[in-house]
Amino acid sequence: MSGDLPRPQDPALLRRLLRAKDRMDAASSEDWPVHRLADVSGVSEAHFARSFKDAFGVPPHRYLLTLRIERATALLRDTDLPITEIAFHTGWESLGTFGRTFRDITGESPSASRARARAEVGEPGRVPLCILGAAQRPDLVTAVSEKRRREAADINRPHNKESL
Repeated sequence: MSGDLPRPQDPALLRRLLRAKDRMDAASSEDWPVHRLADVSGVSEAHFARSFKDAFGVPPHRYLLTLRIERATALLRDTDLPITEIAFHTGWESLGTFGRTFRDITGESPSASRARARAEVGEPGRVPLCILGAAQRPDLVTAVSEKRRREAADINRPHNKESL
């Protein structure tokens, strides 16, 4: 039964695996075949694939697909980009493959995901005025400094008789 549990990882190997994982995180739209990831990690392809799954619980290819789908989900929710453009922007070469994989991972189509996300938040980009006001309000030190600067500028400005 001990074969079912993940094996403890050698710290040096784990650092190498994390290096490859970080590369995938930074450039998830690129192709990351196992041989390229193994090269980044400095281990053989078979050892990399086996060790990655042991360390992170999913094979490297599945991890990359999940990254791409997470990025696509964010773009569907936060932008008005066409679904085709989102598919290509997140590393998919085929809209059909993107749609099929998206549905396999999320349980819904990209268009259904976009519609659901927008229905949950209402109008995209709408922020309550009270939040905007609080975000744009200067901190106390800045506000006091600005007030003093304006008062000093007003004192130093020459006044003519008509303005009095």
